[in-house]
Amino acid sequence: MPDERTAGGQRRYDLTKLRPNAFHAGTVARKTLAYARVSRHDQKADLERQVKMLEMFCSANGWSFEILSDLGSEMNYHKRGLRNLLERLVAGDVDRLVLTHTDRLLRFGAE
Repeated sequence: MPDERTAGGQRRYDLTKLRPNAFHAGTVARKTLAYARVSRHDQKADLERQVKMLEMFCSANGWSFEILSDLGSEMNYHKRGLRNLLERLVAGDVDRLVLTHTDRLLRFGAE
C-alpha cells in the first residue's frame, strides 16, 4: 500500500483502503486514549503528573477517555500499555490519541 508524504516528511496512509471492512456505518463508538510514559522508576512522580495532566485535558474537552501508562524505555515496543495502544489503533477502536509530548510514545529511531 503506497503512502503519501507530507511536506514535513511524515507518512500518511488511507485507512479505508488498508482496512475497508472496519469503516462502515453502524460501527461502535471509538474512544479517546491518553498515554503516559516515563523511562525509570525514579521518575514515578513525573508519570503521576503526566496522568493528571492528561485527565484534566481530556475532561476539560468533555471527552470520554481511558488512560494507558508505562514505565520503561522509549526504545522498547514490548511495554504492556504501548502494545495495548498499538493493538487498539490497528483495530480502529481509537478516535483520538492524547500525549503530553510526542516522545512519550516512542523516540525517533526505535525499531
